[in-house]
Amino acid sequence: MISIYSISALLLAYLFGSIPTAVWLGQAFYGVDVREYGSGNAGATNTFRVLGKKAGIAVMIVDIGKGYTATKLAYFIGLSVTGPQNSAQFVNYELALGVTAVMGHLFPVFAGFRGGKGVATLFGMILAVNFPAAMLCVLVFVTVLLITKYVSLSSICAGFTFPLSIVFLLHSSIKSEVLYGMCVCVLILVTHQKNLERLLKGKESKVYLFKKKSN
Repeated sequence: MISIYSISALLLAYLFGSIPTAVWLGQAFYGVDVREYGSGNAGATNTFRVLGKKAGIAVMIVDIGKGYTATKLAYFIGLSVTGPQNSAQFVNYELALGVTAVMGHLFPVFAGFRGGKGVATLFGMILAVNFPAAMLCVLVFVTVLLITKYVSLSSICAGFTFPLSIVFLLHSSIKSEVLYGMCVCVLILVTHQKNLERLLKGKESKVYLFKKKSN
């Protein structure tokens, strides 16, 4: 049932997602709009490339927080979470809020609707909805990143880990959560199309978290 509370929560979720962390941080502390450099995206990955580790980590943390906070707005709507049916209803509302926040990140009203790819915000949403699955995604992301140094490939692998883990490892009985997991894969592939092209051509940029690239 749609109410003024649910509409308000969805609006807040979008506004949370619309906070252009990379743009504001870059302009405030570096005098740089990250969308004018690198891949042109206003996200953590491009911030790593353009502004460095400290800025990239800061943007990543805040963007994850956006997705998590927006998703957890479900607790303020007054939905009951007792019983399997109500639990599924609660998760459905979390998913709706989280997706709205991700859309806000992709098309931020505060930055001319030019946002990032939504991976960090998407992860914040997953963290709020299914913590064990989120931790598995982190494990896969870090492992692939350490091996390949490609953030894009790590994000894609982590994205595919989510639906696989909730179906085969966690055995989720909430159909909407499984469907959402599949949609995550599609979203990741769509937003990383150019990265996939560069990966296939061997032109994708690498990110060195723990050591500088040798000359």
